[in-house]
Amino acid sequence: MKYPRQFYQPLATGAPAPLRELPVRLERMIHFIPPHIEKVTAKVPALVREVDVILGNLEDAIPADAKEAARAGFIAMAKTVDFGTTGLWTRINALNSPWALDDITEVISNVGNKLDVIMLPKVDGVWDIHYLDQLLAQLEAKSAVKKPILIHAILETAQGVSNVEAIAAASPRMHGISLGPADLAASRGMKTTRVGGGHPGYAVVADAEDGPERKKAQQDLWHYTLAKMVDACATAGIKPFYGPFGDFSDAVGCETQFRNSFIMGCAGAWTLHPSQVAIAKHVFSPDPAEVEVAQRILAAMPEGSGAAMIDGKMQDDATWKQAKVLVDLARLVAAKDLDTRGRYRL
Repeated sequence: MKYPRQFYQPLATGAPAPLRELPVRLERMIHFIPPHIEKVTAKVPALVREVDVILGNLEDAIPADAKEAARAGFIAMAKTVDFGTTGLWTRINALNSPWALDDITEVISNVGNKLDVIMLPKVDGVWDIHYLDQLLAQLEAKSAVKKPILIHAILETAQGVSNVEAIAAASPRMHGISLGPADLAASRGMKTTRVGGGHPGYAVVADAEDGPERKKAQQDLWHYTLAKMVDACATAGIKPFYGPFGDFSDAVGCETQFRNSFIMGCAGAWTLHPSQVAIAKHVFSPDPAEVEVAQRILAAMPEGSGAAMIDGKMQDDATWKQAKVLVDLARLVAAKDLDTRGRYRL
């Protein structure tokens, strides 16, 4: 057990002090790119203006014989591109793989001062976070990294779901957690080959007494897990994210899944294809009409206390907090997306 006085102490001499608060950044979409493909990395300077986070993927979807090329491609891209306010992340290979240690050491030693977040796959428990936490501190000290590199865990094993509350609070490096539905489905023995989204066989039907035309409604396979993850993240003061939606041809399904997660509290989602960027940007940006109502609530209760009647509805300190979430998010969106500034009267 680490005692409170020790929690924010650097884990290596010369490493930067851990952050006490997460940086305030817009992260509506974590856009995955395969860094071993040059025609993709050549588009990154333009993508930086369109997305909130660029993630160089080194793990799943990268063939075994391309792992080293992907790592080298990410390092080269990180060195040459000016990311400005756009986040730079990488997803390393799982800690039990033959590539993870080189992923961590080579990326930190070469571009540690430009890297914001390491995404760690297949996190089972706090031990995975503690290992990476200690190693990052040693490498930061060795490479004179000025700011701590944060850790983002992927929730994609049954054991990880069981331990999600502890994982969320495992280290001050924790940035957030993403739902990884494909590997989680395999870990649980779920009977689906879909990557995210629902399944037509997972449904409820009306009672037989309602007649032969029994209405059927598809249910959300991930509702329980997503809610549990959001609660764990909110409790620990870190960010929850929906992960991938694998059917690039189903824009409606993607938007619906993203919107459900946004309403439940997620800060963003993964985008695996350029077509999903606009969907995430739209869904994870607050509705202008709701922002206008939120502004009226804040104006009616400047100190966040008391109560007020707005359009016949009672507003109090609880709705004031909800309103502040929307207005703060709208300000971040307006600062990032110049073309949307006119949508919000801030």
